[in-house]
Amino acid sequence: MWPLDLYNRVGLPVPNSTGTLPVADGMLAAYRSLEPLVRVGVQFAVAVLVTMNVFGLLHSYASNAVTKSRRSPVISVGIGLPSLLVVVGLTGTGYLIVDTSIGVFFGIPLVILGATVIPVVLAIGLTAIGCTLAARFGTDRLWVGIVGGALVSGLAGLALPATVAVATLAGALGLGAGIRVLFSGVGTARPDERTVPPANKI
Repeated sequence: MWPLDLYNRVGLPVPNSTGTLPVADGMLAAYRSLEPLVRVGVQFAVAVLVTMNVFGLLHSYASNAVTKSRRSPVISVGIGLPSLLVVVGLTGTGYLIVDTSIGVFFGIPLVILGATVIPVVLAIGLTAIGCTLAARFGTDRLWVGIVGGALVSGLAGLALPATVAVATLAGALGLGAGIRVLFSGVGTARPDERTVPPANKI
């Protein structure tokens, strides 16, 4: 943590004794004050609503990302985890500087970036986890994966460390798969779309 006088000179909000910002600390305290069953219900409902909106707006992209993440989850997590740390770091930096003189030009776009990317990748990652779990019970439908991922998110609400672990795994999985889908669309065509030269005529 930086020295307090440095925060004052730069004009950033000063963290409290726990090392967190007052607003973030208040939200965390409010979250912990909820009953475990209430947290389960809230996280389940939020996960369902966000995931349905994401797949409704980005159905083709999100579905391809779920398929990509299930085919090679290790690669997706390997790509997505450092990328998720970068996105979260940029969002936190934007939140810190949003009240400063440069916040209008740098802070707000960074916060908007995080608020746009993080829910999308969480929805993709949770759905991929839900589809993987549902496949073990003999079904592989997308809506079952959405509900299953929301159930995983809800059950993680029983403990804060579980919520952080599930969010990190889902975010890394979804972001890695999303990046791979974006880059797979750039370059050569798919193998089944390659043209075959016509036979030589005599």
